Amino acid sequence: MNTDVILRENVDGLGTIGDIISVKAGYARNYLVPQGLAHLADARNVKELEHQKRQLARKLEKVTNDANALKARIEKVICNFTQRASEEGKLFGSVTSMDLEAKLADAGISIDRKKIQLGEPIKTLGEHLVNIKLDAGVVAGLKIVVAPEEA
Repeated sequence: MNTDVILRENVDGLGTIGDIISVKAGYARNYLVPQGLAHLADARNVKELEHQKRQLARKLEKVTNDANALKARIEKVICNFTQRASEEGKLFGSVTSMDLEAKLADAGISIDRKKIQLGEPIKTLGEHLVNIKLDAGVVAGLKIVVAPEEA
């Protein structure tokens, strides 16, 4: 005899949070429910789950819209740096994520530097494109121009 349960945690081999699955009654009664991994899928719990899913969908939509708006603001910004450089175009210093964070802050955009996906500091002259990872999987491209410092 099987019983329907709603998973409250990810369970290997069964499903992810929020899934309604059918399992043996003893497995549900003796393991899943006492461990807090699931609760019975009665009418009240199913209705509550649907309500929570609607709330999460609204929240995700709002976060996505905010991230897209921030992406548009970031992509309008061009970060210009002037650095001392050699004849070959190698910088004597480098442009780091901290420098980018400061430039964005000057432009009125607050971004945590950990979200700036700069593999290693920029050490050459020219134009560079750096990705910034925002919420809800949105990625913005930041244009950086490094020019030589006039002697």
